[in-house]
Amino acid sequence: QVNLEESGGGLVQPGGSLRLSCAASGFTLDYYTIDWFRQAPGKEREGVACISRNGDSTYYEDSMKGRLTISRDNAKNTVYLQMNSLKPEDTAVYYCAGRGTYSCSSSLRTYSYWGQGTQVTVSS
Repeated sequence: QVNLEESGGGLVQPGGSLRLSCAASGFTLDYYTIDWFRQAPGKEREGVACISRNGDSTYYEDSMKGRLTISRDNAKNTVYLQMNSLKPEDTAVYYCAGRGTYSCSSSLRTYSYWGQGTQVTVSS
């Protein structure tokens, strides 16, 4: 089976932290730039972070810059998204996706793999 699987979501209080994981199975993650997206109810999907295939460049969406850290462990075939100082407006389903480019700045936006998503709920 070839897919991406997210995990690590859940319910957290405002100001709390979560670490999401995006694990690849059936293929090697080394060849893919990985993007994290989120989609809140009634809103369009938006990109929040990206890491290049070798991990030497990253991108963060402005509203979450300073609160996110994206990293990857190609030996474990996994990408991580550390989220800190979470706010209620961060509540959404978070997805990871892989595209066959070298860097996040590539204009290619065709994704070879998508995960099913993991729910993040920030509430007191």
